[in-house]
Amino acid sequence: MTHTDITHELQFDVNGHRIAAKSWGPEDGIPVLALHGWLDNAATFNRLAPHLQGVRLIALDLMGHGFSDHRPASMPYYIWDNVQDVLGVADQLGLPTFSLLGHSMGASIATLVAGGFPERVSKMVLIEGIGPLVTQAEHTAEQLAAAIKKRVRMQTRLAKGYRDADIAITARMNGRWPVDIQAAKWLVERGLEEREDGFYWRSDPNLMLPSIMRMTEAQVESFLTRVTADTLLILAQNGIPQSERRISLLQQCTTKRLKGGHHLHLEAQAVGQIATLINEFKFA
Repeated sequence: MTHTDITHELQFDVNGHRIAAKSWGPEDGIPVLALHGWLDNAATFNRLAPHLQGVRLIALDLMGHGFSDHRPASMPYYIWDNVQDVLGVADQLGLPTFSLLGHSMGASIATLVAGGFPERVSKMVLIEGIGPLVTQAEHTAEQLAAAIKKRVRMQTRLAKGYRDADIAITARMNGRWPVDIQAAKWLVERGLEEREDGFYWRSDPNLMLPSIMRMTEAQVESFLTRVTADTLLILAQNGIPQSERRISLLQQCTTKRLKGGHHLHLEAQAVGQIATLINEFKFA
């Protein structure tokens, strides 16, 4: 068994909330904080992490996901709140500088961290994401109104469970962005809890609500232009199209496109290629 096969469960107390994490690699490896996508959890890196060389990968369960706490019931989920969470974890690990690996929403958070605090982030790998969803300034009021109306409607809805975990695994396999059975099992093992009347997702139901407020494109661009970290952007041929303008705003960015879907880092056919790209990129 190698260092990269050994995993550890970690917990951090950030602003009075528990943030859980899973780590791979040697204690003296290059520290890389890994950030998962929306409604996923730290297990999204299970297939990739063992292939990374010389790295101590610390994959967070972002707030509201996996084993981490939910945000207070009255507090909406804003993507920028994750920035302070990431920095809080880095501070508790004693890391003045660190690298970031992010998928989808996690890639967007990584960009916000690296743009807001360029002196903290040395290198960054983004998989299938480069910045958060936006709302045009003239539609801000409509966005807020629609989100609040849906939030009120959702308050009366009861959570739906599954009779057994296998049904949840099948549901995860056939989600909007499908994954294979092994990947689904990993995500479900960390994302499902058993109660007296069935199995329920651990993730906060409020994550399903639309954002009350989003940034504008100009605001996102203000983060991208401040990123100084050397960046590797990995995109899937059948993934989510990304803005070429956003990519052009990064000062040092190498873009690679691979066969696969949005979760290509969880695809057996792509994970080796991704690991090779990252190992050649060399975190620092």
